[in-house]
Amino acid sequence: MKHSNKGLGPSPSYRSKLAKLLTKLMSFAFIGMILLAAAPAMAQDGGGGGIQGALQNALNWIDGLGPIAPIVFVIMYIIITVSFLPASVVTLGAGAVFGIVKGTIFVFIGAMLGATVAFLIGRYLARDWVANKVSGNRIFKAIYDAIEKEGRKIIFLVRLSPAFPFNLLNYGLGLTNVSLVDYVLGTVGILPGTILYVYLGGVVGSAAAGQERTPAEWAFLIVGLVATFAVVFIVTKVARKSLQESLPENAQPASSES
Repeated sequence: MKHSNKGLGPSPSYRSKLAKLLTKLMSFAFIGMILLAAAPAMAQDGGGGGIQGALQNALNWIDGLGPIAPIVFVIMYIIITVSFLPASVVTLGAGAVFGIVKGTIFVFIGAMLGATVAFLIGRYLARDWVANKVSGNRIFKAIYDAIEKEGRKIIFLVRLSPAFPFNLLNYGLGLTNVSLVDYVLGTVGILPGTILYVYLGGVVGSAAAGQERTPAEWAFLIVGLVATFAVVFIVTKVARKSLQESLPENAQPASSES
């Protein structure tokens, strides 16, 4: 008689998923270690040309502004968001200049205000231009249709997922019938990704500046960084699954999973 193994421990499918998750978490930790090791070299090259040099100069200038530094940073972030410029480098820099907590607050405020300004421009000032930009985009068409039914929920899930272009979406959502209040509440979904980037920038900035920390403090920072990666990964995975249930299959963004 053959005995069934059902109920006698994790299934092969479950073990495979668990192993895949652990592998990704280890990869995140490895990336964090590489960035920490590269931080001193990045700091030395900061005065040179290219994006790193420009970022270092801008952040050094802002850092020397004293009490008005947060205001200037927020204004700069709004301009970057509205101008379709990549904000990830500046987000990392916020962690190095202001620290993890303050940097997260300032980036979140700047991103929310910038996204709101772009939304209002797309709705009232540049509607035809935005419509032309998103015309024929199947993913945006699917989002548009889904927002007609569940506006705030869909915007929140889209903001959690890094698969959607943040800057263009700010303008594109202005074409939908979603209210400004629901748009702002849904855009709060950028918070996990914001925390991750600022935290990473704060850890790298501490290493680059040669700040004196005990091994226990560095261990705490690194464990926190890995934990933040893990949380954002899980949140993104949940958001992707929820979007798959809300959007038609032929309108799903490309999956980043191997």
